[in-house]
Amino acid sequence: MRPVSARLALVAVFSLSSVYLFCKYRRARQRRLAAASKRRGKIFFASETGTSEALARRLRSVLESNGQDFDLVDPRSYEPEDLQKESVVLVVASTWEDGKPPPNAAFLARWLSESADDFRVGSMLLRRCRFAVFGVGSRSYGGDFNAAARGFARWMGALGALEMVPLGEGDVDAGDVDLVFEDWCGKVVRSLNGGDPGVSFSQFSLAGSEEDYYSEEQDEDEVSETAVVDLEDIAGKAPSRKQSSATSRNGKKSSLVGGRKVMVTPIIRTNLEKQGYKIIGSHSGVKLCRWTKSQLRGRGGCYKHSFYGIESHRCMEATPSLACANKCVFCWRHHTNPVGKSWLWEMDGPLEIVAGALDQHTKMIRQMKGVPGVREEQFLEGLSPRHCALSLVGEPIMYPEINSLVDELHRRQISTFLVTNAQFPDKIRDLRPITQLYVSVDAATRDSLKAIDRPLFADFWERFTESLKALRQKEQRTVYRLTLVKGWNAEEIDAYSELLALGEPDFIEIKGVTYCGSTATSKLTMENVPWHSDVKSFSEALALKSGVYEVACEHVHSCCVLLARVDKFKVNGQWHTWIDYEKFQDLVASGSSFSSADYMAPTPSWAVYGAEEGGFDPLQRRFRKERRHGAAALGSR
Repeated sequence: MRPVSARLALVAVFSLSSVYLFCKYRRARQRRLAAASKRRGKIFFASETGTSEALARRLRSVLESNGQDFDLVDPRSYEPEDLQKESVVLVVASTWEDGKPPPNAAFLARWLSESADDFRVGSMLLRRCRFAVFGVGSRSYGGDFNAAARGFARWMGALGALEMVPLGEGDVDAGDVDLVFEDWCGKVVRSLNGGDPGVSFSQFSLAGSEEDYYSEEQDEDEVSETAVVDLEDIAGKAPSRKQSSATSRNGKKSSLVGGRKVMVTPIIRTNLEKQGYKIIGSHSGVKLCRWTKSQLRGRGGCYKHSFYGIESHRCMEATPSLACANKCVFCWRHHTNPVGKSWLWEMDGPLEIVAGALDQHTKMIRQMKGVPGVREEQFLEGLSPRHCALSLVGEPIMYPEINSLVDELHRRQISTFLVTNAQFPDKIRDLRPITQLYVSVDAATRDSLKAIDRPLFADFWERFTESLKALRQKEQRTVYRLTLVKGWNAEEIDAYSELLALGEPDFIEIKGVTYCGSTATSKLTMENVPWHSDVKSFSEALALKSGVYEVACEHVHSCCVLLARVDKFKVNGQWHTWIDYEKFQDLVASGSSFSSADYMAPTPSWAVYGAEEGGFDPLQRRFRKERRHGAAALGSR
């Protein structure tokens, strides 16, 4: 047995060795941390429209103002295998179609997914990496809500990366994405600084009010160009906080009023107003149609003038619901309006909406006073609208008080044309008599309807067919509206023919798609736009196949053709597609039942299919431009 002194000496040696090894380990760890700190963190944005990029820029600005260096990375230009070299990775991701990430992040997502499922890769591949993910989505998509962001978090965790803070999930339907994002940012900053990630975001400084949303690298043109966004990717492009009207519990701006969310949030309002919309209350809108301006100048009305006798200069285009249950590829509004499966928002009264729409519409008409070409007679008539097209944007039939709103319009002797996207069959059944009811029949098969309309409902096809059947129960005028898109649905004549028996509409409007520019939310090009001759050929073939309809009218300028039931609207060889609007109002006021045959009127010869005028009113003057000199000229037709 060793003497006590020997044992003490041995313990001392071991102690010194332990201290030495500990110090060596600590120095090595500090060197690794120092080396890691020299590698700037990465912020990835999964977005196609640019708004997640703007949100990521905002995050980088906040981090840099708090002493953290990060690079902004577009995943499409990044080699995924380099992830194992990263020390900190932050991801801002929106969800694209069918729960998938946007195209710019598809390769990165596929690499992570495959690596996480590949036993050969190993579960510690990203063990040196810390990460955090923030997702932006809409709960209207059910199980696909923030699916892309959840996928990124799951895959990185499976590969051994350490999650710094829990997944942040922004819901555009809740109207508080900014608040959720700010809380998440605060946790990230605190975690990076080695503290409690539960700290409030408000404790950290921001790099200026504008940089909350955009970095200095984005000029005004870039901001304007990306202002039109997809709602799945809407956060981070909001206007300045000064523009918001509601206040949250933290003193920050919110889109909640009275405990319920407002449909027209500041970001939606900004985008729609840039497109010329006048917002009414919290969920309605009105806009001056170009055909209204045209007929004010005596330059011709729209196809509704040719087909049904609508006076375009006295027509108001409005909607009581800017929200919609579809995200159609040919949407004129570029998906700047909200989406939803049911009414979840604050609700304005029908009287308020009608009064507000008429007020805003007449203000826009007054602005036409003095515009070259505007006729005094049409201008004065335009101040008293007699028609309302409830088809501006969104799904008007979603508005819970749609019947009361229609009644209010009829009380003011204003006719009603309402368009529904065929996803609310019960609403169609409950709808009171209107002048003319449309159902958009954008495709004839389940697959093509899903591809074109991109509906929110999982049972969209069943809702679609039930909506057509509900149309058959209506006694007043009904219409199938077909929008032809070459390469998508223009070849489905047989399938369309089968759908006619479901709704037995009075009329079928067939129109070529209007090209509104290719965007991240729509890849349509001019190649998808049919010629008027294409529309005519399709219409003639469909009429022949039906055995019930004939081509009645056309409007060449709109690339639009009308099919009508021969047994109801061709009387003694003459078409009666026009409407006796005064008779309709008398019938509505009487409270008795009536049918479409009770208020039809003869169609003028110039509007009939095959007429030399091509649907152009000869009492109007056609406007042409001199292409060679760029000067405008008026010519009589």
